[in-house]
Parts: sequence; structure tokens; C-alpha cells
Amino acid sequence: MSTYQALEDPDGLLEAELPLDRATHSGLMTAVLGWTDPVALHPRDYEQIALQLTAYARAVASDLEGHVDRTPADDQRRALAELVLLEAAQRLPRPYGGTMACAQSRARLLRALYERLDRFEQAQAPLSSPTQAAP
Repeated sequence: MSTYQALEDPDGLLEAELPLDRATHSGLMTAVLGWTDPVALHPRDYEQIALQLTAYARAVASDLEGHVDRTPADDQRRALAELVLLEAAQRLPRPYGGTMACAQSRARLLRALYERLDRFEQAQAPLSSPTQAAP
């Protein structure tokens, strides 16, 4: 008898509470964008890396969507984020190619998603108040 229990989370509620592991995402993204030899890896390796980058991009897109939903319609950050999210919605469902170009395309999309996410997070960071001089 198995002691494992499968968790079903069709609405992604469990994942929504987990913080993004940006260091891991960024490290892989940077490495992939630095590649120059298209035959350095086996096609199955490129597919696996594209799959991992896609999973990261979906997680970041989900986080970004949450920020967009809480932002007024006239906010410039929202318009730009919506464009990147639209592009992600179009590109992420595409099949993984076993090529360096496919992996790099996913890495560039992840970078664009993080850039948009950073705009929201920077705006929400509390501003440090200047030290007031004593009278």
C-alpha cells in the first residue's frame, strides 16, 4: 500500500501562496540567454530546459496577473504588463522545440515577465522617509 496522497489543486491556490524562487529562475534564464552553440546540447535537453522555463514563466505570469488585476485601468504599468501577458498567453502554449532558439525564446519571455513584475513591486515598495532634522 502506498503512503503517497495526490493533491489536486485545479485552481492553483496552493501555488499562489508560494513565493517565486527568483534566484533559480534568473540563473537558468541568464545561462540560456548566454548560449552561442546551437548543438551544444541534445534536443531532449533543450526541450527539458524549455519546459522548465515555461513553468517558471507561467508562475511569474500568474503573479503579474494578480498585480494587474489590482491596478487601475489608466495606470501605464498595467497597459505594458497586459501586452507582455498577452504575448505570454500566445507563446507559452506552443510546443517545445528541441532547439537552443526555443529555449532562448522562453528565457526572453521570462525576462520580459520579470521586468514587468519588477515595475509593480518597485512601486509598492515603501519609500524610505527622509530623516527629519531636530528644530
